Amino acid sequence: MACLLETPIRMSVLSEVTASSRHYVDRLFDPDPQKVLQGVIDMKNAVIGNNKQKANLIVLGAVPRLLYLLQQETSSTELKTECAVVLGSLAMGTENNVKSLLDCHIIPALLQGLLSPDLKFIEACLRCLRTIFTSPVTPEELLYTGPDHQTILFNHGAVQNIAHLLTSLSYKVRMQALKCFSVLAFENPQVSMTLVNVLVDGELLPQIFVKMLQRDKPIEMQLTSAKCLTYMCRAGAIRTDDNCIVLKTLPCLVRMCSKERLLEERVEGAETLAYLIEPDVELQRIASITDHLIAMLADYFKYPSSVSAITDIKRLDHDLKHAHELRQAAFKLYASLGANDEDIRKKIIETENMMDRIVTGLSESSVKVRLAAVRCLHSLSRSVQQLRTSFQDHAVWKPLMKVLQNAPDEILVVASSMLCNLLLEFSPSKEPILESGAVELLCGLTQSENPALRVNGIWALMNMAFQAEQKIKADILRSLSTEQLFRLLSDSDLNVLMKTLGLLRNLLSTRPHIDKIMSTHGKQIMQAVTLILEGEHNIEVKEQTLCILANIADGTTAKDLIMTNDDILQKIKYYMGHSHVKLQLAAMFCISNLIWNEEEGSQERQDKLRDMGIVDILHKLSQSPDSNLCDKWSFTLVAQAGVQWRDLGSLKPLPPEFK
Repeated sequence: MACLLETPIRMSVLSEVTASSRHYVDRLFDPDPQKVLQGVIDMKNAVIGNNKQKANLIVLGAVPRLLYLLQQETSSTELKTECAVVLGSLAMGTENNVKSLLDCHIIPALLQGLLSPDLKFIEACLRCLRTIFTSPVTPEELLYTGPDHQTILFNHGAVQNIAHLLTSLSYKVRMQALKCFSVLAFENPQVSMTLVNVLVDGELLPQIFVKMLQRDKPIEMQLTSAKCLTYMCRAGAIRTDDNCIVLKTLPCLVRMCSKERLLEERVEGAETLAYLIEPDVELQRIASITDHLIAMLADYFKYPSSVSAITDIKRLDHDLKHAHELRQAAFKLYASLGANDEDIRKKIIETENMMDRIVTGLSESSVKVRLAAVRCLHSLSRSVQQLRTSFQDHAVWKPLMKVLQNAPDEILVVASSMLCNLLLEFSPSKEPILESGAVELLCGLTQSENPALRVNGIWALMNMAFQAEQKIKADILRSLSTEQLFRLLSDSDLNVLMKTLGLLRNLLSTRPHIDKIMSTHGKQIMQAVTLILEGEHNIEVKEQTLCILANIADGTTAKDLIMTNDDILQKIKYYMGHSHVKLQLAAMFCISNLIWNEEEGSQERQDKLRDMGIVDILHKLSQSPDSNLCDKWSFTLVAQAGVQWRDLGSLKPLPPEFK
């Protein structure tokens, strides 16, 4: 592939290219190797600290030639090393410089250089690689970043080769080794499980990490050691109640959030702590009462500081640079703290102007801050009390609906999860959300290619349909369409399928609604039910499907769609004799609703079911040792003169769930 040049560079620099710049490039093509080497050395001296010269040389084609010389077997090691140094210097220029180097495929050439036996050349290649990979324009996937790559490094002895460096006399070496371990352990159980048993000079690695996060160690070392222990804990290699986590790692990270620390340290400390406590209720409770953390985080929103004198311009610039990161980190940590405990949520919301700050965060220019703010609100929305009070007082649903109109998928996933909670039946926000066009928005989400958005869309519709009026149910069915309903019922994602069944169950609740819906959509719904009961699905899916049938059987006219469908009746009979109690019970609810004595036509339905052998199955079930079956059916009496059926009542709609 040709080495591409950035058009903006070409246009702005070509006019300023000097004869001396051309001279540097021309010397790279000299037939005398010694003159080429001297030319590269002179080029190195010319570009140091001179971005204009760097741009000139890139435009004139120096990069392809330097890479050619670097890879030639006939080139001396000294020449290769000097070429790598010049390329590294070019990479220290502008982002456009880095893009030009990447377009010339510099990464494979430098990686190949690492196979050289010459340490100076290897070091030059590594320095250049480090410069390129610290640039924001370099795609991360070009180097080892994912779990597979961690495993490759692990399998090639990275742990054993790096471990001894933790005892190096050089602080820089110890820090780089520590950083390597944090990267290797992140979300990688295999590496983390190995690290807990690694010995370095007779000490286990976690013990070394604990020593490195003590107060007398440099802050950078404390933070990185805390990261290592955090990642190992999240990967399951260290218990959450281990003293090294509860008494060492967590307090260290809380310290990093204090005003005494640099802004960048406070950001890193808060984000790492948020990750550590995210899944564990007890750690959340401990963190919430450590050093007044909840109140401490409120200070993260006070940047940039008010500036009254021009002499403070450097401080203002520094504050502005980190203000977004601070708010993002605070929102993340509040989200983790309030994930489970009601008292902690209350403390967070009662913190000065917190709800206003979070709502403001929903409209920030930074995508990362908006995402963190939505996550924080989502965490707080798992509270019945807060949904009824703070969320209503601040009309949170309004900015949330605005976020849902136009946002990247990563924000949409969290925002739609929160919408599921705002649509719970006790939420005062439910009514205005419905009036603002939520049905069509959610039905649109069910068509997303992103499974998480499909789940959230159908989950929110399920919550919306719980004990809803007929008009709302009709709006859902009209906007969703039976075609889309069928697609969701055949979705490869189990969560989508389960929530779709939950939606159907909630739509088909209360007798008038059941009859109305089945009169217009009965054929399609019965077809879908048949397909699921015949398919290779797990117990939970088939149980929900049988519950839908039980609700249909509770309808006045809708039950005829079951009684006239011998295939469905045989399936109900089959599941009455199934080995799994949940399926037996769900099938029996269907039978109970079909033959309830007080309804018109009950005798004819009883006769048909008796002819199918239902009575024989009931005889067997009445003698079952399973207490669940006996409790449900011990009062069903079978007499010689006929069958007396006891009404067990229809199944309730599926209660809405917090997301």
